[in-house]
Amino acid sequence: MHCGLCLPTCPTYAETGRERNSPRGRIALMRAVADGELETTPVFADEMSYCLGCLACTTACPAGVDYATLLETARTQAEQSGAVSSPKRSFVRWLTLRFLFIHPRALRLAGRVLWFWQASGLQTLVRRSKLTALLPRRLRELELQTPRIARHFSDGLIARVEYSKPFSAENAEDAKMNSSALSASSAVDPKHRYRVAVLTGCVQDLIFSDVNRATVDVLRANGCEVVTPRAQFCCGSLHAHNGDLETARALARRQLDAIDPDQFDAIISNAAGCGSHLKHYDRLLAEDAGYAERAAAWSRKVRDISEWLVKIGFRKPVVQSRESRAVTYHEACHLCHGQKISSQPREILRAIPGIDLRECAEAMWCCGSAGIYNLTQPRTAAWLLQRKLGHLLATGAEVVAAANPGCQLQLENGFRAADKAVMVVHPVVLLARAYAAEARKM
Repeated sequence: MHCGLCLPTCPTYAETGRERNSPRGRIALMRAVADGELETTPVFADEMSYCLGCLACTTACPAGVDYATLLETARTQAEQSGAVSSPKRSFVRWLTLRFLFIHPRALRLAGRVLWFWQASGLQTLVRRSKLTALLPRRLRELELQTPRIARHFSDGLIARVEYSKPFSAENAEDAKMNSSALSASSAVDPKHRYRVAVLTGCVQDLIFSDVNRATVDVLRANGCEVVTPRAQFCCGSLHAHNGDLETARALARRQLDAIDPDQFDAIISNAAGCGSHLKHYDRLLAEDAGYAERAAAWSRKVRDISEWLVKIGFRKPVVQSRESRAVTYHEACHLCHGQKISSQPREILRAIPGIDLRECAEAMWCCGSAGIYNLTQPRTAAWLLQRKLGHLLATGAEVVAAANPGCQLQLENGFRAADKAVMVVHPVVLLARAYAAEARKM
C-alpha cells in the first residue's frame, strides 16, 4: 500500500514532514532490509526508535496493514544486528528489561527503596539543597520526572480472591482503596455472575495501585468474583515494543503458567499499553507448540476494564458524588488504536452523575509518553506533550481521564511543570468513587 492516508495521522511525520519519518517511509525501509537491498545500519535502527509506535496509522489504514508486528520485528532486527550497541546501552537494557522487569520482587524492592527516598523527605532535601545541579543535564531532567511510588502495592490492598458484593453502608470503607479492603474480602455473595482475573501490571502496581484497587471494587459492584494473583510478572509489552521478542515470549509463558484462561470469564487489564500486548499472546506464541493453544484462549479472554464493564452492562451510579466537575478524556494510543476501544470509557464517564464530559481536540493523538519514548526521544515527546496540554487546557476541564499509567505520568508531569492544577485520573477510579458516594448516602 502506498496511498499515504496514514501520513496526516503520524506525529513524527507531522513534526518533520519527511517521508522517512512516516509509516509509509518506515515500511519501505523495512522492505529494503528484508529484501537485502539495505543493511541494518544505525540509521535504520534510529528510525525505528524514532517511531512512537502509537499505531494511529493502523486506524487510518484502509488495507489493515499490521504495522505493530512490522515495527516489533524491525526493532528486534535492529537490536540483534548490534547496529546501535554500546556497553552503556547494553547495561541499561540488561538492568531494566532483563533484570528488574522479569523479577517482580526485585522491581518491588527497587520501588520500596524509591518510596523510602521520597517519603522520608530525602528527595525534597536534596532538591532544595540544589545537589541535583551536580548531575549531568539529562539526569537532572530525568530526576524531575521521577514518579511518586505508592505506599502500598497491589498485594497489600487487594486480597487474592474477593467476591461480588454490592456497595452498601456496611462496606463503604471498602471503597476507599486502601488496605482496609482486605478485612471485607471474605464476604461471599453466591449470586456473582462472573469470575474474572485482574492483572496488576508493573508501573501500575508500583505507582497507581489505587487504580487496581478501584478496578476490583468496580468489578465486585457489578457481580464479579475477582481473583488477583500475587506478585505478578510483567506482561512483556515493554520488551516486545523495544525489540526483545525473546524475553517477551518468555514472560508470556510465565503469565500462562500462572493464570489459566479457562478458569475465568475474562482476564481484566486496566493499562492500555499492556492490554494491547496481552491480547496478542496468540500471535506472539503462534509457533510454540506447547503454548499456542493456551495463548489463543488467553487472547480471547483478555478485556480492558472499560470494555468488560460495557459488555456486561455495568450498573450506573445514581448518587451525585463530590467529584462533580468538568472532565475531559485523553485517549491512550494503545486503547483507541491498538485495541479499538474508544466509546466505552466515554460511556462510563457519561454515566457518572455530576460529570460534565467535554471533548478535546486531537483526543486520539499521542501525549508523547509511548512506553519509554519520553526517555529515549525527549525532544519529540516534549513537543507532543505541549500540543496535548494545549488541547486539554482549552476544554476548561478540572480533571483529565486517561486509561494508561504512562499517559497519566506524562500528563501529570506536564501539568506540574506548567503550574496547572489539573487532576489526571483513570476513568475506573471515578466510577469507584461514584459507587462509594452511593454507599455513604445509604
